[in-house]
Amino acid sequence: MMDTSAAGRQGEAIAEEYLRSLGYRIVGRNFRLGRHGEIDLVAFDGTTLVFVEIKYRRNRSYGAPEDSITERKRAQLRRVAEGFLFVHPHAASEYRFDVIAIEGSPAEPTIRHWKNAFW
Repeated sequence: MMDTSAAGRQGEAIAEEYLRSLGYRIVGRNFRLGRHGEIDLVAFDGTTLVFVEIKYRRNRSYGAPEDSITERKRAQLRRVAEGFLFVHPHAASEYRFDVIAIEGSPAEPTIRHWKNAFW
């Protein structure tokens, strides 16, 4: 059985491959803003900067992966995104938050992509 950080890295790798297949350009991984938290991936979808939260679960024992993104987590992601934009003020004029939920085995994952999932 893999630990949660190993599973998280595996989910991030699956999501990155998926986004690249859609033409996204990855510009950051695990962007951290001190104690405020972390954004899993930062990418461009055309000219739009996308902050991506990735949730990976092997099964639904604890519910769907995307259900674990609470309002508190969304607020944390907004703060970290503000930090990214402060550090990179000319990164983009448009940005959004996407959620990628991954379930199942790494060999045959089910991927749900929620574009503009929250604000």
